Amino acid sequence: MLFKRGRSAREQFERQTEAIFPALMGVALRLTRNQEEAEDLTQEAIVRGFDAFDRFDGQNFKAWMLRILTNLYINRYRRLKRTGTNVSLDEEKMQEPAAPEGELPDRAILDSMLSADVEAALERVPESFRLAVILSDLEGLSYEEVAQALEVPIGTVRSRIARGRAHLRAELESFAVEMGYIKRSAGE
Repeated sequence: MLFKRGRSAREQFERQTEAIFPALMGVALRLTRNQEEAEDLTQEAIVRGFDAFDRFDGQNFKAWMLRILTNLYINRYRRLKRTGTNVSLDEEKMQEPAAPEGELPDRAILDSMLSADVEAALERVPESFRLAVILSDLEGLSYEEVAQALEVPIGTVRSRIARGRAHLRAELESFAVEMGYIKRSAGE
């Protein structure tokens, strides 16, 4: 079911966006590792999503918006990395979705943030694996939804998640020993 432009479509988009805003912002923050860049990326994804809402098939709004966000990240921040210049955002006059008082996005993000050591380990996981792990393990998307968001086959998602988890496990092993979560074997 494709949605037509109009007041009800705008309201429907805003309502759905408000419901997933904390997830969008959380993924953007983990991808960019910078609050301001995450806000810009999330805002641009919302603008792009609104512009394309009439082409949304009505299936899984969260996965659809996460696909827009991850595509923007991949395109923009890889280009930024290569050129070393800032990419400016278009000035849009779109009102930012507001969450209910008890569900402020900043509070949700801060409350659910992993420890700095775990976040640092996650940052060292190669990007394609990290994206799959973030969407699956931190955002709770199914493998099918991750495949849709990343626009890759489900087998690729399974492989990326397995490899990402293996990288993360290796990165966290020394941290876990230091914190006493696991003990080194007698032979080490």
